[in-house]
Amino acid sequence: MEGSMIDLSKYRFQSAKEDLETAQLLMKDGRFKASVNRSYYAIFHGLRSVTALAEFDSSKHSGVIAFFNRTYVKEGVFDKSISKLVDTAYRLREKADYQDFIIISKDQAMEQIEKAEKVLGMIEPYLEENWNR
Repeated sequence: MEGSMIDLSKYRFQSAKEDLETAQLLMKDGRFKASVNRSYYAIFHGLRSVTALAEFDSSKHSGVIAFFNRTYVKEGVFDKSISKLVDTAYRLREKADYQDFIIISKDQAMEQIEKAEKVLGMIEPYLEENWNR
């Protein structure tokens, strides 16, 4: 595999981990809407770290998610449960970012962080295996 795709994958996964750390800091600071956003982006950059290995990217979040589901979930690389985690995180992030007067609770923000931790934990072994080939 071309080194630059592995480098890109590693870079994106590092971005995902940084977004998760930022979400945790925002959570502690009581900034729940912003925390939900960063948790989602941790997931999104995690997915993009996987799709980089297939040399795929999309300018739309839905494109990345659809490719990931079609290529990795449907083919059994990742458990189907990851799709639900991604979907619910995406929907909450959209509400938090675009819906007027929405209030995100501490529990919702914590749940979003937990989803991000779970998704990153699911994809990390796959990434490490493919980085070391």
